[in-house]
Amino acid sequence: MIAHPKHLTALARPKHLAAVLVTLAAVLVALLGLPHMNAHPASASAATGRFADLAGDVRDADGHRYAATDSTGRTMDTAEITQAPDGRYLAVYHTTLADGRFHSAVATSTDLRTWTRRQDFGAGTSQPALAADDQGGYVLAYERDPANHIAVRGYPDLDALLAGRADRAYDAPRTLSRCAEGTPDITSARGDTVQLTGHYRADCDTDRQLRATLTGFTTWHAEPDQRLDQALQTWGTGGNIGDRSLLELGGKRLVLIEGQRRRNEFGTWRTYAYDPGSGRADRLNLRTHGGSRAFANPSASLITDPDGRPALLVSLFIPREESAPGESGQLIYWREL
Repeated sequence: MIAHPKHLTALARPKHLAAVLVTLAAVLVALLGLPHMNAHPASASAATGRFADLAGDVRDADGHRYAATDSTGRTMDTAEITQAPDGRYLAVYHTTLADGRFHSAVATSTDLRTWTRRQDFGAGTSQPALAADDQGGYVLAYERDPANHIAVRGYPDLDALLAGRADRAYDAPRTLSRCAEGTPDITSARGDTVQLTGHYRADCDTDRQLRATLTGFTTWHAEPDQRLDQALQTWGTGGNIGDRSLLELGGKRLVLIEGQRRRNEFGTWRTYAYDPGSGRADRLNLRTHGGSRAFANPSASLITDPDGRPALLVSLFIPREESAPGESGQLIYWREL
């Protein structure tokens, strides 16, 4: 938050020195993008600290791949990855194709580096998210255009998912924005209830956070998540607040989320870890081999890695802006626990 000029008159009054220093620090945070005062490792939440120790430096990973593509050469932008009961890895992602539209797809892998595309979910689908339900099936959600909205599909089993044979479908009405709602993440799929998060285009201007419930694939309720928005806005996030992913690590829940410091500047995307319990966000200072600085569309999951060991897997999109040579595109990496 940038201080109003009238506050600077406090410099003439020594008794206000402490308050002035705090104000000036906030100005530097907002103007220069310096680390926020509450980003000090000693004050970070336990879950955030654990995540930063495991995943903060890609150079320490047990495996990684930059600029991930599938078996047909499609880029795997915004990939979210989970593991099937048979041990295969499942990735849902989107690619911009020659028709100028996003196409979401699902691919499988046995090594997290090479991916075989199994199904295209059609033109105008983007930002997909996948979760297993409690009936042995899967729920897929994505943003769908035109009239950008959240669409949800249910599949009775893995074979049906890979073949694109949904047995349940719901296209959510836009209730928070007349312009766009999207970037879904599925936080729970139990019984006839699907819990999701997403974004809505507030005042048809800037992306802000929502949470939603789909009941019986017939009834939709969405509401703003202002607490999450405020947690990122304290970092001077003046642009969009977009994609996010829920992770439980060491028995603690955290949300990985992207925030854009300045609108229309892709090089200003940063990744944060949000603690739902405290309502606080910490910025993650991620390091890559080449020193890329911008990171978007974060997701993470707990898996058994290709060597058979428990691991934390992280997936991030690195925009061309502020990327190191050879690192732009989808980054996938994992660290053994």
